Amino acid sequence: MAKLSQLLDQIDSGTILLPEFQRGYVWNRDQVRGLMRSMYLSHPVGSLLLWETSDTGVSARGGATGNGTYLMLLDGQQRITSLYGVVRGCPPGFFDGDAKAFTGLYFNVESEEFAFYARNRMAGDARWVNVTELFTKGAMHYMRPLADAFPEQAETFLDRLNQLRQMTEREFHQEEITGADKDVEEVVGIFNRVNSGGTKLSKGDLALAKVCAQWPDARRVMRAAIDRWQRTGYKFTLDWLLRTTMAVATGKARFEQMSKVRAEDFRDALERTVAHTDTLLEAVSGRLGLDHDRVLKSHSSLIVAVRLLELNGGGFDDRAHRDKVLYWYMHSALWGRYNGPTESTLQRDFDTAERSGVDGLIKALERSRSGSLRVRPHDFEGTQGSRFYPLLYLLVRARGSRDLATGQELTAEALGSHSQLRRHTLFPTPLLRGRDAKADAIANFCFLTERNDLEVGRLAPHEYLAEAEAAHPGVLASQWIPTDSALWRPERYRDFLAARRELLAEAAQSFLEGLRRGTAPEERELRPLTVTAEETADPRGAQVRALIGEMREAGYAEPELDTAINDPERGGVIAEAEAFWPDGLQHGVGRPVVLELDPERADLPRLQELGYEVFTSVDSLTGFVRRLGQDSAGEHPVAEPVPEDVPEEGFAEGGPDAAAFGEAMVSVYERAKTEAGYTASFFLGMLSELGPLGTARRLLNAPAVSDGFSNLWERGRLDLTVEALVLRPEFSPLFTDEERERARGRLEQFGYEFPDS
Repeated sequence: MAKLSQLLDQIDSGTILLPEFQRGYVWNRDQVRGLMRSMYLSHPVGSLLLWETSDTGVSARGGATGNGTYLMLLDGQQRITSLYGVVRGCPPGFFDGDAKAFTGLYFNVESEEFAFYARNRMAGDARWVNVTELFTKGAMHYMRPLADAFPEQAETFLDRLNQLRQMTEREFHQEEITGADKDVEEVVGIFNRVNSGGTKLSKGDLALAKVCAQWPDARRVMRAAIDRWQRTGYKFTLDWLLRTTMAVATGKARFEQMSKVRAEDFRDALERTVAHTDTLLEAVSGRLGLDHDRVLKSHSSLIVAVRLLELNGGGFDDRAHRDKVLYWYMHSALWGRYNGPTESTLQRDFDTAERSGVDGLIKALERSRSGSLRVRPHDFEGTQGSRFYPLLYLLVRARGSRDLATGQELTAEALGSHSQLRRHTLFPTPLLRGRDAKADAIANFCFLTERNDLEVGRLAPHEYLAEAEAAHPGVLASQWIPTDSALWRPERYRDFLAARRELLAEAAQSFLEGLRRGTAPEERELRPLTVTAEETADPRGAQVRALIGEMREAGYAEPELDTAINDPERGGVIAEAEAFWPDGLQHGVGRPVVLELDPERADLPRLQELGYEVFTSVDSLTGFVRRLGQDSAGEHPVAEPVPEDVPEEGFAEGGPDAAAFGEAMVSVYERAKTEAGYTASFFLGMLSELGPLGTARRLLNAPAVSDGFSNLWERGRLDLTVEALVLRPEFSPLFTDEERERARGRLEQFGYEFPDS
């Protein structure tokens, strides 16, 4: 047994370390709140598992091993890290994660609630106490303002503050693995068995642990390279760099081969791998314009390309050889070469590369595609999550596309200090409402400079394309936009897409074949540009952005946005998701999570068969995350508070305003069903659970609009939303000024035309 205060001191002194094979910190704020609540109430929080070792060759984070005995923290990292961060006010030395998860925690001495700082809720309220400051400054630091404001409760509040501070005296049960015969692999096996409910160690983790046992600085050196690439726009993982280094060192795809590589050989191979990757990234950025990770698809293809460079002495023979490697890379990414079983396909391609170089790889790829790598119009039918979206970006960057308003080339040289592009939709989302058509089709995108004098993305194409072409002849062709003006009207949207796909496919095929033959034009090296997407007046987009922002603030993992999800066993795309958490909402914890707002485009049964958590609405995922948070924090759902400045009689069950509002809420549900063809099942459930006023306030106080709002917007019936109902004069007394202003702001944001008052 050891007191928490002793454990924290041992971390400070470097006698408790974290083994290098442990992954980083992954807890979120709700889990931290739940742990603190359990500690405060003296509820069980689990035991610790430590590995006692004096082996100086064991690699660890948090301090330098030397002579003497050390304790490696195997099970309990998330708990101890959280408690250390809250008590000390900073992360421990072995920390690797987001410190925001435990920064700014407050305790309410009256309600005994733990919550992270929220200015609107806590500013000026002495009952909210900064937990970290409580441990550093003591309870009496807070007692004067509390005693002045709440004299009758001061003694109770002091007892609660002391109770919270006493948690550092809490004793943790410890189990230890001892014995000089225990090596890293055996300890990892014990860790995985004990940690069955937590983050499992992968084959890559075990391989890295073995590398670090021989070369303690390996993780730090690898992380430095990954961080440098990330600063330039490319995101790689330790697993990826480890596998790529293994390919360079051994020509093998399986992590098990790493045990045969000596530490000095691994160091040399890692150095070459980083250099080869730099060479390759310079080529894909400078030649193809793929200058950030959103358009650099198939990191597995990069592993093979790096292996090619290793076999070729670290570089390209000449410009033609470089272009041929880029041709293979683009086609392997476009056709999902490594979407199925990755290790076996990688090994086949490693062997092919060693026998016959890039020409052999191209032929193998052709055979897998029935002899043809031709790009066809239907390949551009996807959305921004499709594998073919990067090809549009490549064409814009490498083929001299021009800005529609200025006629200026979209290059860093031409744009100067304002080297930023913005992606726009030619047909804006509001224009397509009611046409059963989506604005996020690849063939509906164009790229412009930051200035948008033509109001692309807000007006219909027939209102600005003729003007652009007249001012700058050839500017439409430079972005493969059909010049037939009859296609520029909303009613011809599908025909427009079909025509533009033809032009894009022809341009892509010509450019890629030029790479293969060594004849693709190359006027200059393409310098990186910053690219942003327009903020569309689309409630769906607003919902997704708000949800991800809320989850990011709570400490959940960052998702991949607008991404294609491939079947890992059979290959092929099974969804183009708005958001995807491949490692779970917390890295390595739970199942992969998919947000797919167009379920008719996805293979939902296959996603579920593969064990993915699939959500087809933002509201359903929001509810799931909210329940996760409540469970993690040990809380139960609570009713929405009644705003203080709303008269109580307005909320009385029998009040005439409240009763009429309830009838109106049921009426908009029924009218939406009969007049707009939308059945708001989720809304109906909320009415049953929360009542009419509780439902309205829950929706109004949400960070973004609801699924119901989005569906009614798409049908052109914002008059049937709760927001519109709240603004009716007869219901005004039921809501605060802030709530009514929020309702008005949402309706204005999405183009609602208010009836004359």
